[in-house]
Amino acid sequence: MSTEPEVKDNPDANRFEIRVDGALAGFAEYKLKPGQISFTHTEIGEEFSGQGLAGKLVRAALDEVRGRELAVLPFCPYVRGWIGKHPDYLDLVPAERRADFEL
Repeated sequence: MSTEPEVKDNPDANRFEIRVDGALAGFAEYKLKPGQISFTHTEIGEEFSGQGLAGKLVRAALDEVRGRELAVLPFCPYVRGWIGKHPDYLDLVPAERRADFEL
């Protein structure tokens, strides 16, 4: 029986990871600086594709960094596109940087 995917920050690897039944299904890599986080790459394993896991991963990661009051720089095209489709997360990207990301 499948359980709900679990997203956790793995600061030692500089990435948020999503696991399905304990197996690593994907990750969102980041670079952390004081007050900001830059998302650089998101990847879902081929055997896990088509299950909506990338969206769940990004939502959970952004919810976590919102709680930490970090500014988000979405260099990763997937994260940037996801924020573009979910305007309630746009406030995480500093207003003066939104044009850089076409947001």
